[in-house]
Amino acid sequence: MTRNTEPLNYKTAGVDIDAGNELVNRIKPLAASTRRAGSNADLGGFGAFFDLKQAGYKDPILVACNDGVGTKLKVAIDSNRHDTVGIDLVAMSVNDLVVQGAEPLLFLDYFATGKLDVEAAAAVIAGIAEGCRQAGCALIGGETAEMPGMYTGEDYDLAGFAVGAVERGQQLTGAAVAVGDVILGLASTGLHSNGFSLARKVVERSGLSYADPAPFDPSRSLGEALLTPTRIYVPSCLAAIREGAVHALAHITGGGLVENIPRVLSGTLCAELEQNSWSRPAVFGWLQHEGNVPEDDMIRTFNCGIGMAVVVPADKVEQAKAIFESNGETVFHIGRIRARKDGDPAVSLI
Repeated sequence: MTRNTEPLNYKTAGVDIDAGNELVNRIKPLAASTRRAGSNADLGGFGAFFDLKQAGYKDPILVACNDGVGTKLKVAIDSNRHDTVGIDLVAMSVNDLVVQGAEPLLFLDYFATGKLDVEAAAAVIAGIAEGCRQAGCALIGGETAEMPGMYTGEDYDLAGFAVGAVERGQQLTGAAVAVGDVILGLASTGLHSNGFSLARKVVERSGLSYADPAPFDPSRSLGEALLTPTRIYVPSCLAAIREGAVHALAHITGGGLVENIPRVLSGTLCAELEQNSWSRPAVFGWLQHEGNVPEDDMIRTFNCGIGMAVVVPADKVEQAKAIFESNGETVFHIGRIRARKDGDPAVSLI
């Protein structure tokens, strides 16, 4: 057998260093647009510095989290629409930070693909920069990994990492939640970034393509409607926290209301939610009807119209509502906190 002696290099092995460098140059101005006090948001070094004192903190506690976008990425890839999933990536982490009372300060991303498509990657990172601007945090760096053989075709994956800070003694832990507190719900923009494995199954059963008009919103394609980005609640929540109007926050992600609200409740407390007290975006009705999805599965899989639950003292409901509405939120009065008796679920829907 004749041995192949053709010279090999990194590009013939499937990794294009020049494409990677082109992407870095494309995204430098995007990162620069997210500059904030404490960071210059420059790219190109081995790491990035952040000055907490310059950001205004005296005795800060750092809060860190990471998340992804999940199979919503398949909808973006199949729809060839990459400009919004970066917002989702930022939102999923910064919304988790703010529930601790923390201000998001910096963000890093990880983009992995089998073959780097500079245009698609630049669109994704433009979305990440937009999410950072909405959240008020700096995009200080990231990693682009081209890994032939690990991903198929145009597939890619994303991970995001956020770091925030809260002054010592001001963090939200749920310890302040008490009997009689009121639960406000901040409206979601749709599915956000959870439940897409089920949503994609429903689309498959429907026989529709992502290019078809959305049955629940014919003004947009199905792909565009499903890719509506996750709402970033950081500015409104920080405003309410700083006015002392919040006892606890619960970001409603996988598991829905029934599994996320208990994360801020002690074992002696439970939440009662009035199921008809808020309106569901039309996408949820379509998914439930088209997929014949039981109500219990809807509640445990999707946010069903509430992206953030806010526990407030009863005497500050109007103050809190006014703060959230002045920051652009749609607010619903969805429930209350009461004492938990033996056998009570942590969350009940009435």
